[in-house]
Amino acid sequence: MSPTVCVLTSLDIAQLRLANLQISTHTSKTPRDVVAALGALQAQDYRSALWAIGLRLAQGTEADVERAVANAAIIRTWVMRGTLHFVAPADVRWMLGLLAPRIIAGSAGRRRQLEIDDLTLARSRDLLGNALAGGGLLARDAAMNLLESAGIKTTGQRGIHILRALSLEGLLCQATPKGRQPAFALLDEWAPAAETMPREAALAELAFRYFDSHGPATLRDFVWWAGLTTGDARDGIELAKTRLAREQVGDAVYWMPAGAPVSPQAAPGLYLLPGFDEYVLGYTDRAIALDAVVFQRIVPGGNGVFRPTIVLDGRVIGAWRLGNKTRAASAIERNRASLIRNADSARFRSPDS
Repeated sequence: MSPTVCVLTSLDIAQLRLANLQISTHTSKTPRDVVAALGALQAQDYRSALWAIGLRLAQGTEADVERAVANAAIIRTWVMRGTLHFVAPADVRWMLGLLAPRIIAGSAGRRRQLEIDDLTLARSRDLLGNALAGGGLLARDAAMNLLESAGIKTTGQRGIHILRALSLEGLLCQATPKGRQPAFALLDEWAPAAETMPREAALAELAFRYFDSHGPATLRDFVWWAGLTTGDARDGIELAKTRLAREQVGDAVYWMPAGAPVSPQAAPGLYLLPGFDEYVLGYTDRAIALDAVVFQRIVPGGNGVFRPTIVLDGRVIGAWRLGNKTRAASAIERNRASLIRNADSARFRSPDS
């Protein structure tokens, strides 16, 4: 029997994602609410991550988001895929418990190349733990100098790999930056109420958070985003499926929040998203948002650096960068009408059109 084809079109999927990711809707009131709702928000570029949080708030400034960092209302650390993310303090421990072991195992070869053995990590753990105890903060260079002073070499990427390894094991996290440098603190002091969970409960919760915020999305998308094995991701979906809706579009199965309506084809929306935003980065299949030609403009040469994007009616149509704010605002307003008039060229077609 051939699969049932859902009425969801590519445009429907895009509009649902914009809504569930809180880009076209603003259901969260605080930066912590945003981060908790999304599960985790990519934060390898600190300024882009502040923008990503702020645009999801009905009223919020960069200063508001930076206060949330300074007050430990959101935590920045290497929680999934070996990449920095913002997470809610209550979630950081169970996420690390679920995801960090696979990242640590996958980095073993690189640590051997850098000659970072268990003794080196143990000495580094003691040094940094003692230096940071009682609310201490160390900028990255200061942390490196501390290690060097004890005879632990930090050159050739050894230092950052040590800091990353100690963060993955739950000793460190990143606090308020000092100038242009990240600063490190003790995770126990910055997230004292962090919860732990049994493995199955953590898989279920992660699956729910992802599809509730990023849906409609597929199993493959979830595998990519979380860095899980396919088997673990499938188990997470099975455990969470009573809280999710399943829709089949052709041969693809999409998961999304239970009870979420198929969005109408609303008036075109124009959004300026920062680099590395979850709308583009949160999926392994990005065809819903952009085509191969535009992808080359957003990620030049496939170098892994995602530029800020202009999104019209769910479709990425180009990149942007900050310049003179007054001129930029005027240019956006002048071009908005013509962009929307020409939206047909950027709209999606339904699967059967």
